[in-house]
Amino acid sequence: MKNEESAGLIVFRKSRGELAYLLLKDGLGYWGFPKGHLQSKETLTKAALRETKEESGIEEIELQPGFQRWTHYFFQKNGEKISKRVCFFLGKAKNQKVILSSEHQDYQWLPYPQARERLGSKNARLLLKEAQSYLLN
Repeated sequence: MKNEESAGLIVFRKSRGELAYLLLKDGLGYWGFPKGHLQSKETLTKAALRETKEESGIEEIELQPGFQRWTHYFFQKNGEKISKRVCFFLGKAKNQKVILSSEHQDYQWLPYPQARERLGSKNARLLLKEAQSYLLN
C-alpha cells in the first residue's frame, strides 16, 4: 500500500459579522477544501497556503494560531490502495475574490450550516465543525 501526505486549508471570511467558508467543487462533483501534495522540502503550512493560492487564487490569508488537524482516509488509484493523511490549517481570507484553477468546477462561500450540508465526506464535516467551534470560542 502506498502512503501519501498532503496539506490543506479551511478558508473563512467574515461578512457583516457572519462567518462563511470557502468550498471548492472538484471534477468529480465533490465539495471540499483546498489541499494538495507537499513539494520538495516544503513545510505543511507553506504547502497549504500554496495549494490554496493555486486552487482559489486567494493569496492573502491569515493563519489562525493553534489550529492544526489531521485527517486520514483510504482510496484506490489505478487499482492500488492508498493511505492518505492530510494536515489542515485554518485561515482567514483577506478578500473574497476567487479565481478557480482547472482542477475545480465551482466554488461557494457558505455559512456553517450550508457548508456542512454541502461537504462530501464525514472527515470534511468534522473538520468544519472543529473550525467553527475554534472560531466561536
